[in-house]
Amino acid sequence: MQEQYRTLAREGVHEIEINKSRFICALAPVATEAEAQDFIARVRREHPTARHHCFAYVLGADGGIQKASDDGEPGGTAGVPMLQMLVRREMRYVVAVVTRYFGGVKLGAGGLIRAYGGVVGEALDVLGTVVRQRFRLVTVTVDHQRAGRVENELRTTGRAVREVAYGAEVRIEVGLPEADVADFRAWLADATAGAARLELGGEAYGEA
Repeated sequence: MQEQYRTLAREGVHEIEINKSRFICALAPVATEAEAQDFIARVRREHPTARHHCFAYVLGADGGIQKASDDGEPGGTAGVPMLQMLVRREMRYVVAVVTRYFGGVKLGAGGLIRAYGGVVGEALDVLGTVVRQRFRLVTVTVDHQRAGRVENELRTTGRAVREVAYGAEVRIEVGLPEADVADFRAWLADATAGAARLELGGEAYGEA
């Protein structure tokens, strides 16, 4: 697995106008191709009279799935520059749809390439990006008497507390960089006088 990847901070829209043509870029974080296709379909429904809905998406922490569509624009002038912008920015798990309302002035191949790639780049700048880090999931099981202090120390030291479940005992799920697991185990034993149990789980990505 990749140690980390960059993705979109939030869904949103950014628009530019070039020679009376409107280029409306809608961006969204997505986990699967199905989610990407659903988002593309949603944008089409929101702009039923637009001439083109070009798209590009990159999925997988390693960017292993990449697709693009010119949707009627001259080949290679829309989807490809959009995809190239996403790849150049090292974006993952993101879909971009650029809706174009033609303004009556032809832009030429070079103009289209600059417009489609450019509006995606501007949209990324406006909406912002986040880095997601690979974590090892660990579950701390501790008695109620110690749980509050343990959870508080985890949060104040910047640990990624993912879930807290209360039952006969308290279970706290934490995301740790793999390299920190041994030190965390020692800290937990010291902080709880050996009363807490630590269980290693799978791997997941969370904000770095």
